[in-house]
Amino acid sequence: MRILAFTDTHGSFSALKRIEHKVKSQQPDLLVCAGDISIFEHGIFGILRRLNKLNKKLLIIHGNHEDSSTFIKCSRLFKNITFIHKNCFIENNILFLGYGGGGFSIIDRGFEKIANTKFKKIIKNNKDKKIILVTHAPPYKTRLDKLVGGHCGNKSIRHFIDKNKVDLLVCGHLHENFGKEDKIGKTKIINPGPFGKIVEI
Repeated sequence: MRILAFTDTHGSFSALKRIEHKVKSQQPDLLVCAGDISIFEHGIFGILRRLNKLNKKLLIIHGNHEDSSTFIKCSRLFKNITFIHKNCFIENNILFLGYGGGGFSIIDRGFEKIANTKFKKIIKNNKDKKIILVTHAPPYKTRLDKLVGGHCGNKSIRHFIDKNKVDLLVCGHLHENFGKEDKIGKTKIINPGPFGKIVEI
């Protein structure tokens, strides 16, 4: 499966044009967004309408610039947009798990609660599938959360990856690390940035 992953477009028309161009030229099977498509939800309806017109399934979570309730409402209006926060989506033997919002905390008890109950059960029932985790916050102690002052990622997400066979993590939030990749064990982790990145899985 060819996935076009992107994050943190923050309402940028140039970023949306780049995404549109990559959809047309590289024909991904699916789009994945790790949040912050707007600046505090300004123009969010128009942004989602434009992404919906690409006629590709878009799996999306909210970032720290958006509220989950807004995406719940908007995903009901657009047939190609699926909001996967605290939820899952299965396509072509790939299990997608989503957890949006945040980005500033080292420990996320909300994520831990979902991970240890709902996500754990979903994974147990889908052992034959590859797993893609989509979070807005980056995991702790990788190239994706390293800033001048040290590592500022999320330890709860890192622990989940350490304990589960996640094939790919797509995250965002830290603009300084757009385009960077790393690995946690066998898990590939990427911050695809606002212009998007094609990933084969």
